[in-house]
Amino acid sequence: MVLGIVFGAFNLVLIIPMLEVLFTAKLPETIPVLPEFSFTSDYVLQVFNHYFFYIIKSFGRKEALLFVCSLIVVCVLLANTFRYLERMIATKIRVDLVRKLRVHIFEKVTLLHLGFFNTRRKGDLISRFTGDVMEVEGAVLNLLKAVVKDPITITVYFVMLFLLSPKLTLFTLIVLPVTGTVLAKIVNALKRQAKLSQESLGRLVNILDETFSGMRVVKAFNARGFVLQKLQHEADHYRKVNKSMAYKNEMAAPVSEILGVAIVAIIIYFGGSLVLSENSDFKPSEFMGFLALFTMIIQPAKSFSNGITQLQKGIASGKRIFTLMDLESEITEKPNAKKIESFHDKIEFKNVWFSYQSEFVLQDVSLIIPKGKTVALVGPSGGGKSTLADLVPRFYDPIKGEVLLDGIPIKDLTLHSLRGLIGVVTQESILFHDTIFNNIAFGMPDATEEAVVRAAKIANAHDFIMQTELGYQTVIGERGSRLSGGQRQRLSIARAVLKNPPILILDEATSALDTESEKLVQEAIGHLMENRTSLIIAHRLSTIQHADEIVVIQNGVIAERGNHRELMDKNGIYRRLTEIQQA
Repeated sequence: MVLGIVFGAFNLVLIIPMLEVLFTAKLPETIPVLPEFSFTSDYVLQVFNHYFFYIIKSFGRKEALLFVCSLIVVCVLLANTFRYLERMIATKIRVDLVRKLRVHIFEKVTLLHLGFFNTRRKGDLISRFTGDVMEVEGAVLNLLKAVVKDPITITVYFVMLFLLSPKLTLFTLIVLPVTGTVLAKIVNALKRQAKLSQESLGRLVNILDETFSGMRVVKAFNARGFVLQKLQHEADHYRKVNKSMAYKNEMAAPVSEILGVAIVAIIIYFGGSLVLSENSDFKPSEFMGFLALFTMIIQPAKSFSNGITQLQKGIASGKRIFTLMDLESEITEKPNAKKIESFHDKIEFKNVWFSYQSEFVLQDVSLIIPKGKTVALVGPSGGGKSTLADLVPRFYDPIKGEVLLDGIPIKDLTLHSLRGLIGVVTQESILFHDTIFNNIAFGMPDATEEAVVRAAKIANAHDFIMQTELGYQTVIGERGSRLSGGQRQRLSIARAVLKNPPILILDEATSALDTESEKLVQEAIGHLMENRTSLIIAHRLSTIQHADEIVVIQNGVIAERGNHRELMDKNGIYRRLTEIQQA
């Protein structure tokens, strides 16, 4: 970059000897002596003058002019070669930085605790990953150009201007700050509105995500007009902010150009006065070279001011990105966390308290789940069943109390090894826009085809899979949209079967199945749970009557516990819920 700037500046400096050859009638009679080597601008100038006047004396003015023109061509060639290399390197920096930034954001966000995703809009997160990163990408270009290249360009040109005429250069430096003061006010206004623009874009993306995901509900409730009005309102706000920002941005260029021309006119008058002065040694050719150099400063100065204004959007986006990246997960590993390889004894909840905000969802819950036993959690909605189950794989941590695995607090274990022992099937089937095979083998890249097929058969999914267009290689659409609810759930169960974990958590695992499929899958789950520790959450009480222990949770506390027969004999909450479902 520096070499490109220097050789570009030499092109303009060479105008001075060219003008002297063309328009100066009287040239020095003696050839200047070749100086001793030194790292100074005077050395370069004296060497040039030595050969320049040597050519004039030996060959004539035309040959000297040819010499200067040849040097200009060589300087242009070198300047553009270095500029090309500069742009190649700058492009590599930009694309590498953006790639690393996107990966780093994804790595950071996926480490955050589950509660973070329950409180944040997905659209806002996606906006930061896409729109904000694109703004940062543009800012990187402006940073390399406006903050690095343009100041160096301006500095190099000013050094050469100072060598030509210190007096005129100092006058120029007094006049230029006027431009900077005016443009600074425009930049500050842009910085405020850039933040508003990116926040509004995040809300727009969120509206789109929610509408497309819930299109069935939108159409069923004739809510198209409602969501359209919501989108229009946010789009109007986004338009207003961006229009105002664009007006100010477009104002920067003409304002800087008007001020630039005014400054050039003042400099022409002041410099011309120096040339016309009788006692001045400032030559007309030097003044022309000074003007040529100064006019070349105007473009990088304008580019610098425009780049700074564009940089504000990138800075606003960067702040949104780094705000996200600076978040710390509430679920962290201890520096000396242990790696657990297997499960031998029991899971224990010891005096566990938990709340999402202010009210406690779980209150002083103590429960032991021995290895190989099946424990079912039942009770009214909102009682804390799913929350209790989520504490085992450390999706959340209790506020008070602790959860132990084989007598070891799970906070002392590495998250990867802990979750490696646990298989989860949720009420909502979480599937991905991929093939059936890859959905079953999700997170298990070494799974063989035979193992995947065997897991599908256990989950009663193999038959419907073979009826699809490409069998196990059929792409099931976003969130499994090409499958029925029961089929999606059976794939989720097959995924848990393939993982073959010693601990199973089944959160309403059969709720989306029809009666026939439910019976078959219940049989499959029954075989799967043999010699395994299972924690089942169920509202349909008929599916958990075989459990070794049934725990009734109401309002965050354990209200009843025992097997099916014992709880029916107690004539309490469990019996009342069972009779309501049988009615």
